[in-house]
Amino acid sequence: MASDKPESELMIREEEGVHVELTYDHLDVVACMNRVKSPKAGAVVMFAGTTRDSFADKPVKQLTYQSYAPLALRTLQDLARKVRATHALTAISITHRLGTVPIGEESILIAVSAPHRQAAWHGGEEALELCKERAEIWKLEEFEGEEGVWRANRDGQVGTKVQEGEGRSTGTAGAGGSEGGR
Repeated sequence: MASDKPESELMIREEEGVHVELTYDHLDVVACMNRVKSPKAGAVVMFAGTTRDSFADKPVKQLTYQSYAPLALRTLQDLARKVRATHALTAISITHRLGTVPIGEESILIAVSAPHRQAAWHGGEEALELCKERAEIWKLEEFEGEEGVWRANRDGQVGTKVQEGEGRSTGTAGAGGSEGGR
């Protein structure tokens, strides 16, 4: 069976208090939480986004994520820095899975720590919303009995099928539905 993993591509950016990563491997919740734990933090909040079995009353087969890694890593790092500063977080870790993510498996982990729980709650939520809005990560939604549809990795709307050659005259061909941004 062929792997959808590229060969030896380092997809991690780290600095004090900030860890962002793209990976084709299964996500490790404990490792993600351990990256943000600190004696200075009285709260650790963990979010795990998981592939569910249906969307808009359609049975989901699986999701497949792709990214332009250098740009997505820079975007994730910038938004992690912003969220850390805005909410006075002790640390933040964002890990997004690429490739095929079957039902019941995690596609994104976000862990944040802060001296107090309110900052951790709000920081974790803002980090997730900014990831969905800005990071250059796209997903192929595959439904049972249907051809897959690429779309920007956002909540709430089913992707719109892009026909071969569509949008070329305006330079807008590519993944995504009718949603703006990520």
